[in-house]
Amino acid sequence: MPLPQLVMFLGGMGGSPVEDAFAQALAEDTLDTMERVLESGGVDGAILATDDPQIGARCPGEVRVDRDGGSFHFGKRLAEVIQQHELERLIYLGAGSATLMGSDDFFSLGHYLGMAWNMVVTNNRYSADFAGFVPGRALLQVQPPTKDNLLPRVLHDEADLSLQELPRSMATQFNIDTPSDLTILKLVGCAGPRITAWLDAAELDSSRYQACLDLLTDANAHVLVAGRVGSQAWQYLEKETACRVRLFSEERGMRAEGREQGKARSLLAYHLQEVGCERFFSELAEMVDAAVIDTRVIFAHLSRNLSRSDRFLSDVGRYTDIEDPFLREFTEAAMRASIPVLLGGHSLVAGGLMALTERAWKDAPEAPA
Repeated sequence: MPLPQLVMFLGGMGGSPVEDAFAQALAEDTLDTMERVLESGGVDGAILATDDPQIGARCPGEVRVDRDGGSFHFGKRLAEVIQQHELERLIYLGAGSATLMGSDDFFSLGHYLGMAWNMVVTNNRYSADFAGFVPGRALLQVQPPTKDNLLPRVLHDEADLSLQELPRSMATQFNIDTPSDLTILKLVGCAGPRITAWLDAAELDSSRYQACLDLLTDANAHVLVAGRVGSQAWQYLEKETACRVRLFSEERGMRAEGREQGKARSLLAYHLQEVGCERFFSELAEMVDAAVIDTRVIFAHLSRNLSRSDRFLSDVGRYTDIEDPFLREFTEAAMRASIPVLLGGHSLVAGGLMALTERAWKDAPEAPA
């Protein structure tokens, strides 16, 4: 059976201390993931496309390192790798994706692609973190997407590949996208040895996340979940948590469809504009016992030209280091709120919340009410 090749992308990160640290974590996780996939028996080799000049020496011996050069365009870069290495079947993983997928998952995915034809398999058809597809040359026949989120839809809509979505679970939906995801990963555990060692050495404040765990299994608790919350995540929360969830699902597909700057609209952001940051979080505390917020929807609505460094600093609550005045005020109000407030991106209200829920029930094994 012709097995696929693994293709991982790692790069485009760094610049400030918080970004540099995040880049180091992604590199450790990438090495763990490549090793796990190779050992699964589901692929026939691996390629790492990267702008990191040092990581090659640390890769498993069977990994071919493909150095980036010049400006980066996701689809063109992937098409270049496919052409250069003559890939007929491949599994593409972005750095930080599939962190919690096991060897058995990759064995099954690889062997499925080994028998498939004209097929793309992904974790999310609308905003993918990873995708496997055959034939590889299908990407050469379409306009290459600028972002990996769009890859499955482009292959399905423009190259006529059949599209299959994997069941949405903690393993398929968890993605290291922001520093908040690293904090969750440290709480949850079950990661690879390199990223686990990095997390053990890192100074990550998990107190707010720890405070949320007991609430997820408490039938008397109320928890706000806001942002790009998909229907599957909502169904998961209804089934697997004991708490009552107040849900604001807004701007799903925002990034994939290019609605980030000036086009996104959020009910929460409208209210935030009206009452200000301190009152906003004070009012939330009157309604719920904890808040889990995908802040990128709010930022997009407000058209704030926020640096990635500032966004990451907000995720970890380091408001004194944030340059943007509004984001500094917003983050300080969140950290000083009388309830635990978790801030992050899409993964926080998808795989991240699933991972926190599973960890919560390990500490309180009673069945959900």
